[in-house]
Amino acid sequence: MTVTPQENLSLEAFARAYPAYLETRHLDRIRVDDFGQLDEQDLIYLDYTGSGLPSRTQLRAYEHAMGNAIWGNPHSASGPSQRSTEAMRHAREATLRFVHADPEEYSVIFTANATGALRLVGESFPFQPGARLALLRDNHNSVLGIREYARARGAITETIALRPDLRADTSAVLEVLDRAPTAPSLFAYPAQSNFSGVQHPLEWIADAHAGGWLVLLDAAAYAPISDLDLRQHKPDFVSLSYYKIFGWPTGLGCLIARTEALARLRRPWFAGGTVVASSALGGWHASAEPPDNFEDGTPDFLGVLGVPIGLDYVRQTLDREAVRTRARCLTEYLLEVMPQLRHDNGRPVCTLYGPTDMRGRGPTIAFNLLDVDGTLIDERVAENRAVQHGIALRAGCFCNPGVGETIFELDPANLVRVGTDRAGLRTLDDYRRAIGLPTGGALRISLGPVSNLDDVLAFHRYLRSWRDYRSSAGRLDTLPDRQRC
Repeated sequence: MTVTPQENLSLEAFARAYPAYLETRHLDRIRVDDFGQLDEQDLIYLDYTGSGLPSRTQLRAYEHAMGNAIWGNPHSASGPSQRSTEAMRHAREATLRFVHADPEEYSVIFTANATGALRLVGESFPFQPGARLALLRDNHNSVLGIREYARARGAITETIALRPDLRADTSAVLEVLDRAPTAPSLFAYPAQSNFSGVQHPLEWIADAHAGGWLVLLDAAAYAPISDLDLRQHKPDFVSLSYYKIFGWPTGLGCLIARTEALARLRRPWFAGGTVVASSALGGWHASAEPPDNFEDGTPDFLGVLGVPIGLDYVRQTLDREAVRTRARCLTEYLLEVMPQLRHDNGRPVCTLYGPTDMRGRGPTIAFNLLDVDGTLIDERVAENRAVQHGIALRAGCFCNPGVGETIFELDPANLVRVGTDRAGLRTLDDYRRAIGLPTGGALRISLGPVSNLDDVLAFHRYLRSWRDYRSSAGRLDTLPDRQRC
């Protein structure tokens, strides 16, 4: 489909190129009723991979639940405690329904966030000499960090490279998975990249199982838009972040785990709620059975009230298929018009990273802006102008260094050298200069349930504002150092 970029593209003209968009018009009414603050505050929100937005309907339902009952610390006989225990059971059941998981096969363990779920697997996995950890170069730091547990226990770690379109060749994945491990081994990868929006094949799960591997699927960026069906694809571990899906609560995630896989994990410590009994003087403890032994301390028993409310909202009120259709239309339009933007000398205004079509990708676009000479514009400068345009987007490395090292074609030998000798390196900018990174990262926009054509056109106007921009000499020296990724 071809749409000629226009200053004020009409809905009718857009619909001629993307007729399916008209089938999602009910989302515009939902935006007015439930997310009216977006238009009331003239905010163009393009950071749904960073966080979903809670609806007013959700918040009213939560307020009603909180205001009409008393909730207590679970696992006690009192009425408030039993009410909380029941709410947690309800939230687990709602989560399993959301991913079509059999409760006889999978359990839900509540954590503080998706990172907490990933750490549970990393710290408890039986890495040992002869074991392997296989990672894609495209992984969030919270997955990449699992390699520290693997290395400390003598396991072999391997990282699978990406193609220029930021996908991994299935042949390269299978080559690694065909190396039969001699001890329990783990293959960890994202269902959808938080950097580029690439959706990696879920068929790799069965390939890994055939080779004797366990699989950890990071679904934090995938679940907000796409449906995960654990009846069809059966990873051993899945990490989710609830606020990525429906905006609130923000301090709650979960690990969805197969019962047989949980039984293979060994926790390196115990805490309140994870033991049947323990002795301070005797120096012993008796662990509770999985999954209870993985839920440390008092769970967020008030936060879990929002889980079934939020999941029901995104499944029923928003209509997941309509959301995907709308996001696909808008993303496809941007992928078409962004490369067409040119400076007067013919050079491109922006460079995109990842696939240029909608095959196997989500509504996330990573890019950098280029000045009139073809020089990368520092993403902090670009982000500051976005704020002035009323646009919320994301700038940086998105906690995904492997993709950044790929798109900027950094020298692996130099990366190893910097890791060996880090004297004097304190801030992210120090490391950027040492490894030869031309800028601190990229820019990322991501669409969500109530994104609309006006949002996309406003973003396109922002991009046009960079035409014929020339970077000022010494401009970057006036910016504060980045302290961390």
